[in-house]
Amino acid sequence: MAKDEEDDLLPDKDAAKGFYAKYEPKEILGRGISSTVRRCIEKETGREFAAKIIDIGAETGDNSPQQMLEATRQEIFILRQVMGHPYIIDLQDVFESDAFVFLVFELCPKGELFDHLTSVVTLSEKKTRTIMRQIFEGVDYIHSKNIVHRDLKPENILLDDNHSVKITDFGFARQLLDGQKLFDLCGTPGYLAPETLRCSMFEGSPGYSKEVDIWACGVIMFTLLVGCPPFWHRKQMVMLRNIMEGKYSFTSPEWADISEDPKDLIRKCLVVDPDKRITVKEALRHPFFNTMLFEQDIGGLKRSLSVKSRRFSRISEIALLRKQSRFNARKKFQYAILCVRAMIRIKRLRFTAEPLRVDEAIRDPYRVKILRKVIDGCAFRVYGHWVKKGEGQNRAALFENTPRTELYALYISNLSR
Repeated sequence: MAKDEEDDLLPDKDAAKGFYAKYEPKEILGRGISSTVRRCIEKETGREFAAKIIDIGAETGDNSPQQMLEATRQEIFILRQVMGHPYIIDLQDVFESDAFVFLVFELCPKGELFDHLTSVVTLSEKKTRTIMRQIFEGVDYIHSKNIVHRDLKPENILLDDNHSVKITDFGFARQLLDGQKLFDLCGTPGYLAPETLRCSMFEGSPGYSKEVDIWACGVIMFTLLVGCPPFWHRKQMVMLRNIMEGKYSFTSPEWADISEDPKDLIRKCLVVDPDKRITVKEALRHPFFNTMLFEQDIGGLKRSLSVKSRRFSRISEIALLRKQSRFNARKKFQYAILCVRAMIRIKRLRFTAEPLRVDEAIRDPYRVKILRKVIDGCAFRVYGHWVKKGEGQNRAALFENTPRTELYALYISNLSR
C-alpha cells in the first residue's frame, strides 16, 4: 500500500492529539464494521501495542453515534474491571474525541486462535488441554467479577508470543447484579446457548446468566479437537433447533483418535439446562486437566542432569557414597517411569486406532489420521475454506460467522408471530 493511500485511512490527526503525541501508528492488523486495528509504537519506550480506532459516526445499522459511544464506554468499563489477568487482554490507554475513540491494547503477535486453527486443522489433546485450561481460568476470573462475556469464540481469543491465550472483545459483556438475568439476543449464532435463543423465541423466558459462557467454552473445545463446530447446518433455523435440543455427536472420523476425558467435559459443558451445566471451577477440576506424568515436558530436567552440570556431579558423588548399599536411584527412577507409561498405555489401548493395511488406506484414506490432516490442509489451500463433508460436519461453517453478529432478523421475525 502506498504511503499516501495509507495516510488516507487514518483519522484526522487533529481529532486525537493525545494519541498521536504518545504513539506512532503503523500497518493495519484488521478491520471491523466501524473500527480499524493498527500496530502502533509507543514513542517514549519503543514498545509495540495494538490500537483499535473506533469511528463513532460510522454507519452501523440501528445504532446511532450516541448509542455507539455509550457501548464503547461500557466496553472500556468492563475491560478495566477484568484487566491484569494473564489470560485476558490488557487495556493500556484510552483516548476519546468527538469522532473517534482510541483503545490501546497489548499486542498479541500470534493473532487469533481462529487463524491458528485454520492453519493446523485440529489441535492435539495436549495442546487443547493447555488452551482450554487458560480459557477456563480467564472465564473464572471474569465471572468472579460478576461479568458475563457473551461472545466467546476462537475469533475473540488472541495468542501472544508464548501461544498463551488472551480473551478479548468485551463489546457484548455485561456486569450483573446479584441474581440478575439478561434477555437480549446477541452473540455469534454457532456459539449461542439454548437459554439465549429461548429468550427471543418464547415469552416468559427466565433469561440467562454466566452459564452461557460455559456453553461457548464447550463449543470452542469441540471445534479445537476436530476442526468443525458441533451444531452446524446449512439451514440456520435447523442449526438453532439443534442448539436448543443439544443435538450433536462424536461420530466424525476425527473422534476415533480422541480419548474419553475431553468428550466427557464437552458433554458436561453442552448441557441444555443451565442449572445442570458444569461450572467453571468444576471444569477446572475435571480429569481432562489432570496432566499425566508422561505428557509433561521433562526436557529441562534432562538438561539439568546432564553430564556437564554441577547438579549431576553432586548426585554422582551421593551415588558413589551409597554404592556400597547397592542402591541405584537412577535405575529405580527409570523403572518407575516405565511402569507408569506402561499402565497409561494399557489404559488407553482401547482408544488406539487399529493399524490399516495399504489397500485399506488407498480405499479410504480419510480414516488415517496423518492422511486426514494432509487432505484437510490441501483442501484449505485450494478452496480457501474447509470443504463440506456432510450435513452434520462442515468446516466451512467456521468461516460463515461475521464479527459481532446480532440476530435482529430472527428476533423481529419471532416478534411478528
